Amino acid sequence: MYIILFGAPGVGKGTQAKLISQKYHIPQISTGDMLREAIRQGTELGKKAEEIIARGDLVSDDIMLGLIDERISRPDCKNGFILDGFPRTIKQANGLDRLFKEKKLTSPVCIEITVPETVIIKRLTSRRICEKCGAIFDPVGNPFPPDLKCPQCGGRIVKRQDDNEETIHKRLQVYHEQTAPVRDYYRQFNKFYSIDGNRTVNEVFNEIEEILTSVFQQA
Repeated sequence: MYIILFGAPGVGKGTQAKLISQKYHIPQISTGDMLREAIRQGTELGKKAEEIIARGDLVSDDIMLGLIDERISRPDCKNGFILDGFPRTIKQANGLDRLFKEKKLTSPVCIEITVPETVIIKRLTSRRICEKCGAIFDPVGNPFPPDLKCPQCGGRIVKRQDDNEETIHKRLQVYHEQTAPVRDYYRQFNKFYSIDGNRTVNEVFNEIEEILTSVFQQA
């Protein structure tokens, strides 16, 4: 079971990825988390990435694909995994396809979660994040405690500087410009599904479950 989750910032990808992970016992692979872990552990690719970031440059697709290769080779990925935040470009999608073929993996199920831009802006401007562990809190799905202390690690819950309306508009524009071609690319494989994320967490997850059940019953 190989799943790619698409969606603009604020649509609830992270929440749904955690639910899928718990239900199907497969790991959620966030490229951001993976990159930070590699740097923290001092792996060869992590050191290369750290040097690039220190120069203020973007980490290359080759390094990101190398990190994904390392991550999905671990035992916890033997029954599948969820990719969150990758691929974002056609070049990355092509590289990921080559990696899947090299490892003889079946083509992934691609699920895009869509939410109106006005709702995304409202969600992101009202959400908070733990500055220590990165846990995300929002008034609807996961409200933050009154004392602003993270229940998971005790860290301080704060508002991200880039969670303001002007920056969010720019992030959404970049997302749509980058992802539209990737969306069209994956549609050709008949395993691309677009679902309405402007519902309760459980309603969205129920539809994802129905999609996954349907796809893997046909396999």
